[in-house]
Amino acid sequence: MTKIEINGAALAYDEAGSGSVVMLLHAGIADRRMWRDQVPALAARHRVIVPDLRGYGESELPPEPFAHHDDVVGLLDALGVERAALVGCSFGGRVAVDTSLAHPDRVSALALFGAPLSGHEWSEETEQLWEDLVGEVDPEDFGATAAGEVRFWVVGPSREPADVDPELIRFAEEMDRRALAAEQALSAVEVGELDPPAADRLGELRMPVLAAAGADDIPDIRRLADRIAAEAPHGVRLPDVPNAAHLFPLEHPTEVNTALLAFLP
Repeated sequence: MTKIEINGAALAYDEAGSGSVVMLLHAGIADRRMWRDQVPALAARHRVIVPDLRGYGESELPPEPFAHHDDVVGLLDALGVERAALVGCSFGGRVAVDTSLAHPDRVSALALFGAPLSGHEWSEETEQLWEDLVGEVDPEDFGATAAGEVRFWVVGPSREPADVDPELIRFAEEMDRRALAAEQALSAVEVGELDPPAADRLGELRMPVLAAAGADDIPDIRRLADRIAAEAPHGVRLPDVPNAAHLFPLEHPTEVNTALLAFLP
């Protein structure tokens, strides 16, 4: 792990390999460790950069206003990288799309796994699924909240916890407890949003775009993958990954690595 000053904050990142640059952006319920199975596979052919987003994992959170998509480009600048392929899961996918729209000349390709979009509003169906699967939890109880979020996102609405590797559930809950503390701290800081947001700007994505979702993820996420692939001029939609929900790079690394190696420049 290395730390580097970016836009007034010390961001933690890992780096491996050589070749064309790929940056992996983690989910909001996780940190950079979620890419543990992608790094060695991609590093055989690429220079792989894996940061903790500001406030998450081992990255710092100064009180000054910032934007995650500007931090991504700041890290590329600090590492002497002109252009990189961005790979994002969940919230990391949202950050990757925002970066591609705010700084299109810096992104060579975009691979999105279970990605939401800035400006997208969750459906009533999703809200009802949360009520049915999780219900009310005390937001101050990070353990209970992490268990609920992992039930919703990592297990997914069409599976039971017993259907999922217990080690994956344990690891996801451990990462999410840490991420919840980060999000609580982030709520006190001015975080810049892309303006206008990405939801109505997919046609501006001129780079190759790969969109994918787990077959057991919530329907909103699968529909968003459809939209991204349909509306991005060079979008490709992978078939839904069977027996996988939101963190499928962790659940099914072989399938994800195969898709990435075939897609990335």
